[in-house]
Amino acid sequence: MSPDPSPVRLHVVTGKGGTGKTTVAAALALALAADGRTVLLVETEGRQGIAQLFDTPPLPYEERRVAVTRGGGEVKALAIDVEEALLDYLDMFYNLRRAGRALRKMGAVDFATAIAPGLRDVLITGKVKEAVTRRHDGRPVYDAVVVDAPPTGRITRFLGVTGEMAQLARSGPIKTQSDGVMAVLRSPQTAVHVVTLLEDMPVQETADAIAELTKAGLPIGSVVVNMAAEPVLPADGLARAADGGLTGAELAPALAAAHLPGGDGLADALAAEVTEHARRWAGQDGLRAEVEALDRPTVELPLLTGPMDLGSLFELAARLEDHLQNGETA
Repeated sequence: MSPDPSPVRLHVVTGKGGTGKTTVAAALALALAADGRTVLLVETEGRQGIAQLFDTPPLPYEERRVAVTRGGGEVKALAIDVEEALLDYLDMFYNLRRAGRALRKMGAVDFATAIAPGLRDVLITGKVKEAVTRRHDGRPVYDAVVVDAPPTGRITRFLGVTGEMAQLARSGPIKTQSDGVMAVLRSPQTAVHVVTLLEDMPVQETADAIAELTKAGLPIGSVVVNMAAEPVLPADGLARAADGGLTGAELAPALAAAHLPGGDGLADALAAEVTEHARRWAGQDGLRAEVEALDRPTVELPLLTGPMDLGSLFELAARLEDHLQNGETA
């Protein structure tokens, strides 16, 4: 992620399942759309997660505005339908849209994507590339494209399958299209951002994904630490509680002075809760060192209470916008 002027126009967001990558992708789109920019947010997995976040009806296979940002910027969203993407492909390169519709009625499209799962990823990345490179009156239609991509366990395969297709096709439109997609994905205008939590498995998967993406020649952007809990005690209090040095007997006088009911039982329960919080925080702090060791720009997003609504998305977007303005480059 980087402020204008930035070579990065395609932001691919991935992360282990449960880390909130769809939420981060949506917030990033809002941040990038500030000050009058136009951003396309692309969903690739057919879950309609973007529609739920923006509280809109299920997205069709068309680019539809879902939010307006500061300065007249806007976020449009697209849920890629694989069948429609295939029809676009057949029409664009072979003028066979009508024939493609007939194939769909026969169930041939479903059959093809079932027996060749990689075809689905080829079509999706091809559509993403088309959105990134689309121009009108000599300038890009979108200032940025944000992709809510598959999780880390599948991201390298998802982004690299078109390169494998290019190796199989020696010439013709398939070869040309495949080479064009990989040229965009491996260029400085693309950045793959990885979302993680301060937990052992997500941090390990983040490290593994970065290693795999780097080996595949795909550009790594930022690491986004999502749902980071804020400490409720000062540093010395956290350290003492984590070491088991806080007892209910120490808290009881203050609780009594506040006229809180519960007596020693409440004091002991509160001391146990504080100790658990402090140890959890200490564990997270240790994992921060592992995230820093990945040597990528890092931004932390807070754990927000309550349901995730548009207001919450704008709050996260503000954090990401600060990250952009501070010059944290991909």
